[in-house]
Amino acid sequence: MKYVGIHTQQRRNNMLSVLLLIMFPVILLGMVWVFLALVNVLGGSYYDEYGNVVHHLDAATVNAYFLSVVPWIVTGVGIWFLIAYFSNTSMVRAATGARSLSRRENPRVYNIVENLTMSCGMDMPKVNVVDDPQLNAFASGIDKSSYTVTVTTGLLNVLNDEELSGVIAHELTHIRNNDTRLLITSIVFVGIISTVMGMVYNMFSHMLIFGGGSSREKEKNGVSVIVVMVVAVICCAIAYLFTMLTRFAISRKREFMADAGGAEMCGNPLALASALRKISNDPGLGGTRRDDVAQLFIIRPEMSLTGFDQFFSSLFATHPDTRERIRILEQF
Repeated sequence: MKYVGIHTQQRRNNMLSVLLLIMFPVILLGMVWVFLALVNVLGGSYYDEYGNVVHHLDAATVNAYFLSVVPWIVTGVGIWFLIAYFSNTSMVRAATGARSLSRRENPRVYNIVENLTMSCGMDMPKVNVVDDPQLNAFASGIDKSSYTVTVTTGLLNVLNDEELSGVIAHELTHIRNNDTRLLITSIVFVGIISTVMGMVYNMFSHMLIFGGGSSREKEKNGVSVIVVMVVAVICCAIAYLFTMLTRFAISRKREFMADAGGAEMCGNPLALASALRKISNDPGLGGTRRDDVAQLFIIRPEMSLTGFDQFFSSLFATHPDTRERIRILEQF
């Protein structure tokens, strides 16, 4: 089986990256409009002549407030995104505990990376290592200056040269396919959404605890508490939806594509299959607690989920079943 889909995969990932760039501001601005509308409806309610509460949306007022805050939101999020986007290397290193690996420290890894990149005409990426006995590897970066292949010390100790070549070829294929750029973009966006959720939750908690001293003051704050609570629920729902859409965009097919590309690059699909089998026995990075960064790993560690959460985690998983990946590689 020959890997022939690199240009198609690159175009697909570039299109999805642009789609995420467009979709995220639209979702965020939609959240802001909903927040302003809820404040307007709940804050402007009144009793009719029969004593019934009437809620009325003054769309003109909501739109006027919305248009006045849009430039501030767009500017703030734009600056936030640019800082996070271009500091992605330090972000991933901090999350995983990775450090630079020098040629003198491990010429074996450098020779493998150089040989593979020369065979397919790629630029040499940076090489990092994580001091961790568990087995894993990942690629990261958004451009030639930040592309990085990271391996764990456990991986270096357990895999032989052919298996390690297969793993590194897999990660280099992620770089060639622009998978890493798409993943980093999604990580930044989900991080912003998570931060907004945290701010709303803290506001709600503060209002419940310090909502006012007298009963009259608490009654006045009742509408505000309801507004914040409703907005918190909406923010959580939108954030969850965005996360699911991101996981749909980051199709599980990218791992199959990287497996196929890695097998072709190293010329030994069985070695890559053997490496995946060994990694699956002890995957993970002990110090990494960020679920979004775990999307980068060649095999994603099982998260500690049960019941309903476990069902949805498997349903929207960003990685396919490792046994299926091994089975396909063994048929090459």
